[in-house]
Amino acid sequence: MGRLNLTAFNVRRTALAKFKSKQIPALPNWVDIVQDVPPAQVLVRQQPVKHALTKVRTRTLPSGETEQYEQISASKRSKSAKARHVFQPRQLRYEEDSLRRTFFSDHPWELARPRVIVETSGDQHQNADWSTGLVQPGIPLSGECVVQRQLWLLQNTPDITVPQAYDIARKEFYTLRRREERRDRIAAEEARHMGAKFGKSQIQIAMGIENHMYNDWEKWSRQTVFEQTSRVAAFEGTPAKDDDVLSETALNEDLPQQRQGNARPAIGSAVFSQQAQLDARVQRRDVQ
Repeated sequence: MGRLNLTAFNVRRTALAKFKSKQIPALPNWVDIVQDVPPAQVLVRQQPVKHALTKVRTRTLPSGETEQYEQISASKRSKSAKARHVFQPRQLRYEEDSLRRTFFSDHPWELARPRVIVETSGDQHQNADWSTGLVQPGIPLSGECVVQRQLWLLQNTPDITVPQAYDIARKEFYTLRRREERRDRIAAEEARHMGAKFGKSQIQIAMGIENHMYNDWEKWSRQTVFEQTSRVAAFEGTPAKDDDVLSETALNEDLPQQRQGNARPAIGSAVFSQQAQLDARVQRRDVQ
């Protein structure tokens, strides 16, 4: 663990020695204070406090009345814990942490929604009343609303379980999300009816990117066919010119087009099947 650093305990002695050797012109003002109130000399490191997980629940008594009580669960020390971790601070645990993990693991795309995390005063939570639902003044609808609503249900609804509270808050969240999407869709339709023009939709942007990648792949496939054809022609001893290879490839691609009328040229797997047919013809020619 290293040697103990006692520099802070010897600061008064160091100041007196420097004044005696005339390294400093005068004694500091805190010399007498440090003599009267010396620093603590506890050299034993204390283990950090273990933070218990506290849960508030409501139960129904045999008399029919309800009462709130606390469930305190202390964290157990793992048997595989290493000695160097003994003096590290313990992790703070709250019940909301497990509720957040459950919700965002089921709804990962909620984390992709843009959120404004800048608060005006920081006291928005004081004006929230989660007994009324997920819609609160000054708080936009998000996964945190579901967590706080579920926590309120667990603390105030008698004999309710975590899955039951989660289902109630989750269904309320779905209803509000559908209402928001329906409102935005109607507003966009009304704006288009009045002459507004929006940019490309997400689907159109995605299709444009997909078409661009498909064109790049088609160009690569044609280049690959050209290189393979040139390699076969060079192996035969009669290197073909670029125009000959391209014309032969175009002729092979035009055959299905002539059979099918105005169909598009062969691309994709058809290109490779035509190349396989060309290789077979070359092999038969070599055998003859």
